[in-house]
Amino acid sequence: MPSHLFADRPAPQPPERGTLDALISQTRRLRGDVDAVRRDAVADEDDPQGRWQRALCDLAVHQLDDLGAQLGQLKQGVPDGLAEPAEPYDRVETDDGAPADPPPTGSLLSRVGSAEWNLLTDEVSWSDELYVIFGRSPEAGPMTLDELPSMVFAEDQALLTAMVTGCLIDGKPIDGEFRIVRTDGRVRTLHMMGEPVLDVDGCTASMWAVLRDVSELRRSERAVRESRDSLQRAQHIERTEHRMAVELQEAVLPPWRGTSGFPHGGPAGLDLAGQYLPSGTSATIGGDWYDALELPGGDALLTAGDLTGHGVSATSTMAMLLGALRGMAVAGIRPGALMGYLNQVLDSSSQPALGSAVCCRFDPRTRTLTWAQAGHPAPLLFRGGTGHELSRPEGALLGATPGAAYEQAEVRLLPGDLLVLHTDGLTRDASGTDRLLDLAPRFARARDAQECVRSVVEEFGRSSRDGDACVMVARICG
Repeated sequence: MPSHLFADRPAPQPPERGTLDALISQTRRLRGDVDAVRRDAVADEDDPQGRWQRALCDLAVHQLDDLGAQLGQLKQGVPDGLAEPAEPYDRVETDDGAPADPPPTGSLLSRVGSAEWNLLTDEVSWSDELYVIFGRSPEAGPMTLDELPSMVFAEDQALLTAMVTGCLIDGKPIDGEFRIVRTDGRVRTLHMMGEPVLDVDGCTASMWAVLRDVSELRRSERAVRESRDSLQRAQHIERTEHRMAVELQEAVLPPWRGTSGFPHGGPAGLDLAGQYLPSGTSATIGGDWYDALELPGGDALLTAGDLTGHGVSATSTMAMLLGALRGMAVAGIRPGALMGYLNQVLDSSSQPALGSAVCCRFDPRTRTLTWAQAGHPAPLLFRGGTGHELSRPEGALLGATPGAAYEQAEVRLLPGDLLVLHTDGLTRDASGTDRLLDLAPRFARARDAQECVRSVVEEFGRSSRDGDACVMVARICG
């Protein structure tokens, strides 16, 4: 960077004014667009991704401010003497007479100063901006190269000395950063670029440098790094919790789900298949379940349910509740009373939650289905190519009302009947239930329960559901 006083070669010509004006306009428009994005960015301090987005926007705004100011200086050109700011800010002095800091969002020129140290005459020239950057009163005069390290961080003094020595002795250009402590105690980070200016004999006559206050830019870059690291930690925790939730769900849900069949043919008189459908809008595992269990004496237990919440908390509570349900069913407790006990279990849990469930007990000898529900969609019965909802007995959500009583209902089933249990993530409203009932002709043509489940997955599996869902199909054998 040749000195404006000692340059021994002509300076390059600036670009045409029209091109420069266009660049300045584009930069201003882009700066406005980025600032709009920054205002719309999530400001929630508890959201790592929002903090990262905001930090990136702040950094981009600082960089565009700098670019715009540099283009403004280029357009103005460099008059005789040291350049003045294209848009000077109002100078305010502190109590000790030193100029105050420029506005943090001001022009780049309010944060860039230039200096020249003449080795032949010992003269030192500072621009007005350099006094502002150092917080030094102009009456105190510029600092010599020997005085400059007195304001530099102790850890950075060796770096500054090496840069200056390399420039004066070896003719190397200067390009580095160091931190200073201003006279008012404020810490700033400066970027220094400079070159030696040679006399006619090739000896170093002076050193000319530009010092730029990059404190805000480095602060923005640091904020981006910190928010990025925070986001990565949050994503790592989320992936770990998701893996744990999946493994817990895999351990609890029936091993015969999906395309696999029930081991050993399943409970007498039933052809069973089921499927878990993950959320279409979230990668977090929910507390949905379905289950079938052959009970002592030959009866079959069929259940489906859903707990509030997601992740490890929901799946662990689901595992606890499903274990309690299985144990009470094996002990012979009927569905209505069983729902009451489940309500007590959830109400007294250390992890408060609400849940819905349906519990069915099927007697293959009489083909009688005895069932109860707790705020859950009723099973759907398909017969003769049509389907309908079973009439629901009374039952409040699990964990909502201490001591709640649950009614019990019975229905006689026929060979070829199809029973569908599902969670409300599949059918949030009546239209969802209608879509499920409209599958009746396909169910009638299906060869087995697994083919019926595949029809449900084809109809609902790719929809953008707000939550997880489960579906289980039980066909009554002849």
